Amino acid sequence: MTDASALPGQPRGGALSGRATPRAVNVLAPNASAMTLDGTNTWILAEPGSGLAVVVDPGPLDEGHLRNVVDTAERAGQRVALTLLTHGHPDHAEGAARFAELTGTKVRALDPALRLGDEGLAAGDVVTVGGLELRVVPTPGHTADSLSFHLPADRAVLTGDTVLGRGTTVVAHPDGRLGDYLDSLRRLRSLAVDDGVRTVLPGHGPVLEDAQGAVEYYLAHRAHRLAQVETAVEDGYRTPSEVVAHVYADVDRSLWPAAELSVRAQMEYLQEHGLI
Repeated sequence: MTDASALPGQPRGGALSGRATPRAVNVLAPNASAMTLDGTNTWILAEPGSGLAVVVDPGPLDEGHLRNVVDTAERAGQRVALTLLTHGHPDHAEGAARFAELTGTKVRALDPALRLGDEGLAAGDVVTVGGLELRVVPTPGHTADSLSFHLPADRAVLTGDTVLGRGTTVVAHPDGRLGDYLDSLRRLRSLAVDDGVRTVLPGHGPVLEDAQGAVEYYLAHRAHRLAQVETAVEDGYRTPSEVVAHVYADVDRSLWPAAELSVRAQMEYLQEHGLI
């Protein structure tokens, strides 16, 4: 058995659903798959003692899950007052409109197409509900509209799909761009180093207890993969599918279509920088 403390980011063991920090509770969506790991983490955030809560990423359009989120908040004596989205992928956002109906909330997101209400989200915004404070951190790269939410009182950051609780994420080319993603990882590293963030509350997988360690691992992993792709192209593997078959030979073939998106993003990045 592998010691979790030796893994990147020190993933927390035990059940994924339930309380993660004094202000964050996870309700795991029943949509486990190779891409979504154990399922989508839907986060309920509230200041201790407050009767108001914020929900981040209601998840898929699954009536049972959405009602479970509402019920979980109500059992804690909280009313959901606002819904936020880290990005627009269906496993995070498809249920948002129905969730807004159930709760009577607005939905705030970076992408105007995902919003319900007049107010969106932008870099530097501070969201306050019932004494809870969330700071909006732009983290594009996985997708163009990806955001993270800094929860300073818990020294935590909600990362959506930018950093996962297990494994690594996909740069979803062409919407996602590797240069943006690397900049986002550096931004998250700064939150850990300069702002004292210790805990990652990811969009999938377990909570990570070592935010800086997780981000450093992601940066090293990306640098390693980029070097592998560059070498593969130099060795004559010209198409993204050829590169995937060569570089990702040790990865489950069911994940190759997702890997190809990242390879396309990496090849684009190398071309832009004159490296291939």
